[in-house]
Amino acid sequence: MDKKYIGAIDQGTTSSRFVVFDKNGKMIGMSQMEHKQIYPKPGWVEHDPIEIRDKTFEVIKNTLKNNNIDVKLLAAIGITNQRETTVVWNPKNGKPYHNAVVWQDTRTLDICRNIAVNGNLDCFRNKVGLPLATYFSGPKIKWLFDNIKELKKKAADGDVLFGTIDSWIVWWLTGGPDGGVHITDVTNASRTMLMNLETLAWDDDMLNIMGIPKNILPEIKPSSEIYGYTKINNVLDCSIPVSGILGDQQAALFGQVCFNKGDAKNTYGTGSFMLLNTGNDIVHSRYGLITTLGYKLGTESAVYALEGSVAIAGSLVQWVRDNIGLIEKSGDIEKLAGTVDDNGGIYFVPAFSGLFAPYWRSDARGIIVGLTHYIKKGHLARAILEATAYQIAEIYEAMINDTGLTFNSLKVDGGMVVNELLMQFQADILNIPVIRPKVIETTVLGASYAAGLAVGFWENTNDLKNNWKNDKEWQPKMDENKRKFFYNNWKRAVKRTFDWIE
Repeated sequence: MDKKYIGAIDQGTTSSRFVVFDKNGKMIGMSQMEHKQIYPKPGWVEHDPIEIRDKTFEVIKNTLKNNNIDVKLLAAIGITNQRETTVVWNPKNGKPYHNAVVWQDTRTLDICRNIAVNGNLDCFRNKVGLPLATYFSGPKIKWLFDNIKELKKKAADGDVLFGTIDSWIVWWLTGGPDGGVHITDVTNASRTMLMNLETLAWDDDMLNIMGIPKNILPEIKPSSEIYGYTKINNVLDCSIPVSGILGDQQAALFGQVCFNKGDAKNTYGTGSFMLLNTGNDIVHSRYGLITTLGYKLGTESAVYALEGSVAIAGSLVQWVRDNIGLIEKSGDIEKLAGTVDDNGGIYFVPAFSGLFAPYWRSDARGIIVGLTHYIKKGHLARAILEATAYQIAEIYEAMINDTGLTFNSLKVDGGMVVNELLMQFQADILNIPVIRPKVIETTVLGASYAAGLAVGFWENTNDLKNNWKNDKEWQPKMDENKRKFFYNNWKRAVKRTFDWIE
């Protein structure tokens, strides 16, 4: 029987999905389930790894069953995942030693400050491409070792494995305690602060600095290669290659077919993330961006990227829906924002977990500035949407400063791109066209592409480029003076978030 489809797991910050695509990149079936967000203390964010595993397996079953897809028609399975989120578990029984510490979590602030050489949070950038920040996995692992008494001894006995969520899922997919494969790919490894950008190997100096034993780490693999075969009889009744892994934002870069140096995309999800393909060149940012791996296909040379990461984007809409009750459904925010012509002079800086790129200020916290008696709910809704666009504008500015490149347009994807008010404002504040593809779920599509290339389902990246289609384009309309006025006010607002946490 000919293989007709590729399946891809998308394990995100708030939910798990399984999506099946055909050769043209068309979605054939999908199932999705949310998982709990656990907030033990202010600034702490955790997930239950067992719940994530179980719901991932459940959405696989549901997708195949609800869409009458014969599992034997799957050529391979790929995985894309929330990055940096950290799990440590016992390989003998698969039991986690602690909840997963999520990428948004800020508990490692003191660890980052203590490790910094002479207070310089950029001291390891040339080696790992990253500033010392609560965002990344290395300090999270150190926190777990510092706070779980049994962990050091268990690790010495060979009874501890570390992984980001891709490693956790692949280990279970391929058998778990019964021979599960313990791996990660270069894109996820590049988010730990533990991988050397040049060698693509775990860096002994960084491991010593963090106090992390090497034997707990997964083997680093390319983003597209057969890693192993499924071995979960209660979910899949046959052996399927697991052959693609990409961290979620690199997966979106891949799904947007940004294969050429200078290609860029922005994803609007829980956070918002802009990536620029820098080819085989490692570009060390001078303007607050991250140097990261874009992808690595088999034995080909690694492709690097510059990234600007925004912690709070779509999750700000969820916050005003769930915590404040401003809207009933996330989709209501656009209609409410459309009841006013502008933001009424208010700016909402959502530094709930500090500020990521280009500031890297873990001491910042969220604020609303410019409040007057004139302000109505519509102004607040508009300021909430504009906050995402402004944060991307700062990243865009940093990318231009770092590379000297000029952008003709920006490809966009993710859940928020259905919000046309936001997309128009993004085009206005960047002063370039914003382009949405027909398939906006480019993250999970990118994972399927990586998996399919490894097994010959697609012959090469040209096949993938042929699948990409333009759905809608927004042209900038804003007056230049107004653009500068709005953007300068945003920057003034951002500065007022600094130094809140002493």
